[in-house]
Amino acid sequence: MTFFRKSAFFAAGLMASIAFTAPAFAGKADDTLNVAMAEEILNLDYNYTTKREYIILAQLTDSTLFDLDPATQAFKPAVATGYDFIDDTTVDITLRDDVRFHDGSTLTAEDVAYTYNWIINPESESNASGTIGRWLDNAEVTGPNTVRFHLKSVYPLVLRDMAQRIMLRKAGTYDEGGVIDRDAMASDLIGTGPYKVVSFEPGQELVLERFDDYFGEKPAIEKIVVRSLPDMGTQQAELMSGGVDWMFKVPLELAENLGSTPMAEHLSGPDLRIGFLVLDAGGLTDPDGPLTKPKVRQAINHALNKSDMAKYLIGGSAEAIHTACHPAQFGCDQNVTDYPYDPEKAKELLAEAGYPDGFPLEIWAYRDKPAAEAIAADLEAIGIDVDLRYVKLASLNQARADQNIPAYFGTWGSGGTADTAAIARIHFSMDTDRNLSGDEALAETVLAAEQTVDQEKRKELYSEALGKIADEAYWAPLFTYSANYLVSPDLEFPLDPDGLPRLQNSSWK
Repeated sequence: MTFFRKSAFFAAGLMASIAFTAPAFAGKADDTLNVAMAEEILNLDYNYTTKREYIILAQLTDSTLFDLDPATQAFKPAVATGYDFIDDTTVDITLRDDVRFHDGSTLTAEDVAYTYNWIINPESESNASGTIGRWLDNAEVTGPNTVRFHLKSVYPLVLRDMAQRIMLRKAGTYDEGGVIDRDAMASDLIGTGPYKVVSFEPGQELVLERFDDYFGEKPAIEKIVVRSLPDMGTQQAELMSGGVDWMFKVPLELAENLGSTPMAEHLSGPDLRIGFLVLDAGGLTDPDGPLTKPKVRQAINHALNKSDMAKYLIGGSAEAIHTACHPAQFGCDQNVTDYPYDPEKAKELLAEAGYPDGFPLEIWAYRDKPAAEAIAADLEAIGIDVDLRYVKLASLNQARADQNIPAYFGTWGSGGTADTAAIARIHFSMDTDRNLSGDEALAETVLAAEQTVDQEKRKELYSEALGKIADEAYWAPLFTYSANYLVSPDLEFPLDPDGLPRLQNSSWK
């Protein structure tokens, strides 16, 4: 398949078209990192939010029990100094004694236990309750700096959830005096992170200042100002005129064009999101349809030029993949069957399966229309008559729930979690409508990987599951995504392999 990119002198045109000069915040000059976000920031409490913007902000204002090394995926001490599994469902956590909240008070074991017990309290209605509630029975204070966590069952991702999902709050924060206030930290956040809130205008601007009593490594930059700028054109103009130092979720072509000017630098980093084509191998839409035949599914895999899709349509650091997970994720075994791009082989397999002239196939998609169209074109090239249904996500979800989708182009970001568990269960357990394979044995293997804390055993189980998915060609894995940033030439912004922006690690050149 041939791909074309629009040629443009966009950056030059933009520079010529800027008819105003934004306020000269001069980030490096006054040690202020000016950040632009398209999403409105309305709530500072990540215990009650989910979007990626809020994850980024929580890294600045809050601390968790553990940190996760983005390069090695190893757990590092943070608020907790260590842990000890007393048995498979009991873990003791030891805390530092020098962690300060932004109001100057010292964090205690009571604060930690309160936070976790509140999250699983049905009255909390926390966005984190679904994650923590599936494994935590209760948290118990066992000493001045120790907390015991009682688990409902064996769960290997306990430390991961502690490292990524729960922000620690002072005891009584959400229900002081018996009065429930779920918005207690929405605006006037009192966290324990490297930056404290100076001011916050919901939907407009958040001002953060370095917290001198932070227990960990102090950030290099004194102040961070986050502005909600929904219009990408406004963000561009601000960056070019010096009013913004950092942008993310930048379209590739724009990032490349603006990055070629002296006013900005384009950074392309990894993203845990992957793209894939899911096939109705289980015959949910047609019990004896073409997709129930392994050779047909293998043919579809061979027909897709995923390398060109990654290079020309996704761009940046995107790469072709052959596994039903991101290569950076724990347990994502790369030694599974691959199907190299080979249209002739694909045609042979179709003929062997009894479809020498192809067959009609309805494919659903909800995002990245050029990629969806490329998938359709590649399959048309081997004789499959594709009806591409490009719809809103809600429509796709409903049709999938009704078992009316024979194939769909999907993506999954795993919530930024570099563990195969974050993608396997939701797509291959028997209680999810995302699973079109109908393979109960596969579902049991995936579930077994979440029922042991033995990491080597988990690797073995995921290797078995991923091997089965590849051999049976239940999916056609396509590509990883790329995160594109535009930053000030003065800014040193590290790109971590898990794709999560950590602004607290930024510095000036």
